[in-house]
Amino acid sequence: MMRASRSRGFTLLELIVAMAISVIFSVIAYVGLSNLQLNFTSGRDSLEQIAAMQFAMRRLAQDLTQIQPRPIRDELGDGYKASLLADGRGTYALEFTRGGWSNPLGLPRPTLQRVAYFLQDEVLIRRHWRVLDRTLSNEPVETQLLENVLQVQVRFLDFQREWRDQWPPLDMDPAEGLRARPLLIEITLEFSDFGVITRLFEVSG
Repeated sequence: MMRASRSRGFTLLELIVAMAISVIFSVIAYVGLSNLQLNFTSGRDSLEQIAAMQFAMRRLAQDLTQIQPRPIRDELGDGYKASLLADGRGTYALEFTRGGWSNPLGLPRPTLQRVAYFLQDEVLIRRHWRVLDRTLSNEPVETQLLENVLQVQVRFLDFQREWRDQWPPLDMDPAEGLRARPLLIEITLEFSDFGVITRLFEVSG
C-alpha cells in the first residue's frame, strides 16, 4: 500500500535565509551599477578634459608660432610694451602681439592681435583685444581654456641657446627688447588631476 506524499512547506529559517540571500544579491547588483555609473561619469569627464586640453594646445600653438615684432603703446599712452612680455610679476603669464588674425568679414581692423594668457581661480584664460594700442576703455575678449590648473610656468630659449625665465631678458638692450623674439617658448601647466604637462612651441621668423 502506497502512502500519499505530503507537500512540505518552507520553514521559517529557510525563508529567512532565502530573503537574506536575495538582499545580498540586490546589494551587489546595486553597488555594481553605481560603480559602473561612477566609472562612466569619470571617464566622460576625463575625455572632456582631454578634449579641452587638445583645444588649448592648438590655440597656444596658433598664437605662439605667429608672434610678431610689434610693440604696443601702454594703456596710458606714455610708454611702450614689448612685442613679447613675460616677467612673472604682472597680471599675465604671457602677453604678446601675434599675426594671422583672420578677417573673413573684411572688418576695418588689423591682422595683428594683442593676446594674453593668465591664470584666475585655477582657470587658464586667453584674453585678446580688438585694437593693438589699447586704452583703458578698450574691453578685452576672454576665453576660458582649461580648468583645474594650479600653476603656469613659461621659459624662453634665446638665440644664444640659453633658457630665460622672463622676456625680454634683463641683460638685453631695452630698445632691442621691444621687438626681440626667442627661438622657443616652453609652457608648463600643473593640473590638480592630470599632473604636469610641458609643451614646446617654435616661434616663426
